[in-house]
Amino acid sequence: MDEQKIKHFSEIMQNIFAQIRRDVIGQQDVVEGTIIAMIAGGNVLLEGVPGVGKTRLVRSLGRVFDLPFSRIQFTPDLMPADVTGTNIIVTDDKGNSSFQFQQGPIFSNIILADEINRATPKTQSALLEAMQEHKVTVMGVSRPLLEPFFVLATQNPIEQDGTYPLPEAQLDRFMFKLLVPNPERDELKAIIKMTQKTMDEVADRACTGEELLEMRRTASEIIVAEEVYDYTTQLCSATHATSKYASEAAKKYLRLGVSPRAGQALISTAKVLALYNGRYNISYNDINKLAYPVLRHRIKLNFEAVAEQISPDDIIKMILDEMKKSINR
Repeated sequence: MDEQKIKHFSEIMQNIFAQIRRDVIGQQDVVEGTIIAMIAGGNVLLEGVPGVGKTRLVRSLGRVFDLPFSRIQFTPDLMPADVTGTNIIVTDDKGNSSFQFQQGPIFSNIILADEINRATPKTQSALLEAMQEHKVTVMGVSRPLLEPFFVLATQNPIEQDGTYPLPEAQLDRFMFKLLVPNPERDELKAIIKMTQKTMDEVADRACTGEELLEMRRTASEIIVAEEVYDYTTQLCSATHATSKYASEAAKKYLRLGVSPRAGQALISTAKVLALYNGRYNISYNDINKLAYPVLRHRIKLNFEAVAEQISPDDIIKMILDEMKKSINR
């Protein structure tokens, strides 16, 4: 891969970040993680309390990538057909009736699944096929979705009444889970001042859908060293308490480790991060940095971790520290 290609890749990403910063104050890690996941072709779960800019970020992404955008407000009475679409009866000029498929909001490039944990499991499952296969099947007929296709879902971590936690199979379809924190004092002041002028997004286009797909193809050309593959598989295996490669943290605090999708996500997103930083090779530090958004929603804590108020991020840090010690021996 030539240096000019790497430089062009990095410049586009920097332009994307610059445009998003016109709409979103702070949240640098969240913005960076979302863009990396989108270029790598993955879906993102954004978790944070109301009012921290989750929806605004997704709307801004639609402007920056100049892609069609659909918002689906998940509620307990939302039905699967409200997401995927359904067949309706239409009558022609001669009075003949026939079924015609009416597309749902899922037929767009960027899907904002707002408060996804408010919908029932039946409706949540309507997204499973779309997120994994990029198609939907209605009444036995499969229909492909637009490319590029992303689901960016939000959920509120504090509300329990009237919510339905996402099942493990669906959580695993999200490449990243990003935690959206409350803004710092200076950031809060800047947000208030900005929104006094206008509540609308003002970001300009920085990348087209075709350019995004080309960036994805460029990232796929990165050659990964065997040592990096070994490190990634060791990290994933260390999360399984019953594995012979289990870490001490996993044995003590985890009842379920990550799936192979975690390893795939680590490698594919590390390629994007390396190119963004002007490199054509993945480092251990890339894997370590991305371990948190990739693993935090895929590991399941046991009762001891909950009782001691140990968070998933705490456990990931313990595992990484153990691996660092074993490498330095």
